Amino acid sequence: MKDENSILYVQTSDLPERQYSPLVLAQTAKAMDLKPMVYYLGMGLKILLPGAAEKIKLGAFPSVAEMLQKTLELGIEIYVCEASKQMLGWEKVELIPGVKIVGAATLNDLALEAGATMWF
Repeated sequence: MKDENSILYVQTSDLPERQYSPLVLAQTAKAMDLKPMVYYLGMGLKILLPGAAEKIKLGAFPSVAEMLQKTLELGIEIYVCEASKQMLGWEKVELIPGVKIVGAATLNDLALEAGATMWF
């Protein structure tokens, strides 16, 4: 069943300048009493390696690590694609605490149920 108050933000990139938008938008959606979710796919997973997000800080924004931490603290789910982990050869790699590793079908389910989906 579609939840018109939910927004799914899908991060597919590991480019530093593309990291902020889904996190800022998810935090903003939460402040608007919407239900945001963030899903990391493909090369986006590289940002979730311990220490990787600490190295990214652009402009006046906090580091991406701080943005990820705040997103999780706000109760926003951050999902990680298990198939992408396998694609990267990371079966045994630990990612930052708090993210949920899920199957590829979960992305389809979340997209079908969300009121809107945005890709980055």
